[in-house]
Amino acid sequence: MTPLRTPVIAGNWKMFKGPADTVSFFRDFLERYQPRSDRSIIFFPPAISLTAAVTALEDRTDVGLGVQNIHWEKEGAFTGETAAPMAASAGAKFVLIGHSERRHVFGETDEQVAKKIGATLAAGLTPVVCVGEKLPERQAGKLEEVLSRQLDAALQGLGPDADFLVAYEPVWAIGTGVNATPEDASAAHAFLRHRLEAAIGPRAANVPILYGGSVKPDNAAALLAAGDVDGLLVGGASLDPAGFATIANA
Repeated sequence: MTPLRTPVIAGNWKMFKGPADTVSFFRDFLERYQPRSDRSIIFFPPAISLTAAVTALEDRTDVGLGVQNIHWEKEGAFTGETAAPMAASAGAKFVLIGHSERRHVFGETDEQVAKKIGATLAAGLTPVVCVGEKLPERQAGKLEEVLSRQLDAALQGLGPDADFLVAYEPVWAIGTGVNATPEDASAAHAFLRHRLEAAIGPRAANVPILYGGSVKPDNAAALLAAGDVDGLLVGGASLDPAGFATIANA
């Protein structure tokens, strides 16, 4: 786990970059990004490219790796799924859980999110728990209701001493080119911090809350400077090594 709310910059590659492209990306990125003690960098490549990423980063222990999804069972007849112990064995340290695309494209429920968090922790991995509202929910004034429901359900899967991160990703800002303003992000993050404090007490101060949603090199610094924004979860802009290096150094 990173020290007390050291900024975390994470890149979620979604369904992009096979093993060869992964090697090429890191060759370029690592020339542009030198190790820094004032932030943490995490990449979430596709599962099929994780081994290539581990090899490419073998001399760069300052860069962490995770998987984009796991199944809550340790093994079994679940074609196409990856178990948390498998991810750990392959070199992952983190798991994205409850990403908006998992929730809204694949129908992942709050209950399944909690089960995946439990499985992630049992395998010795750190969950990055994603929460966020859709545009109609925001327009209906249900931001806090949605965030409360998602976060409370996720906390059911967490033990009393678990290390975890939270990522706030307004669904209406993901891949749309429309990002929440720093003020929007700060308000949502402040609410999440308050909710965490109510649920887990002083430990909430150690939980980084990242913002995700159309983050780009030209808005990264402003978002990082917003109150209660402890880092960034970057989608499309993390696919370009030069652009992501700029974000990582923001």
